[in-house]
Amino acid sequence: MPLFAVLFEDHTADADAIRRRLMPEHLAFLERHAGTIEAAGPLKAADGSPAGGLWLVTAETAEAVERLVHEDPFWPTGLRKSVRICAWTQVFAGGRRRI
Repeated sequence: MPLFAVLFEDHTADADAIRRRLMPEHLAFLERHAGTIEAAGPLKAADGSPAGGLWLVTAETAEAVERLVHEDPFWPTGLRKSVRICAWTQVFAGGRRRI
């Protein structure tokens, strides 16, 4: 099954307040989709400021990933400024080539 990298860029206004308020729901959402969302976490800029987030998702299509993104409790809040869904092929991990 294809693997996708999902890159989130967040709005900076009110982002911390939204995250704090909805983090328990967001984490419960990630747990419910643990079979699909393989990894998830925040991104930080070089200066340490918040820069959005990253998910690694196993799904049949990019459209299926997009539906999942829209189910996230963060989505309807306007927290996400942009979302980029990219198919990803792992070619190197654990010190070894994968292809």
